[in-house]
Amino acid sequence: MAESYKVADLRAKSEDELKSLLVELKREQINQRFAAATGQSENTSHVKVVRRAVARIKTVLHQSKNRAGAQTSAAKS
Repeated sequence: MAESYKVADLRAKSEDELKSLLVELKREQINQRFAAATGQSENTSHVKVVRRAVARIKTVLHQSKNRAGAQTSAAKS
């Protein structure tokens, strides 16, 4: 998973797809952490890429949740 995750691509995905991708990246993050701790990690910069991808996904999920909440409260008014 050495691909970069662009925000526009993430916003095009559904919430379920984002959540499953988040789970995958969390698993990869754990594996990278173990590899770094045991000295087996060859590409240490990949840890940073995965960490930032997780943050981007969480941000997009949070923004979509806030946007949906704002739309329902505006519809009630």
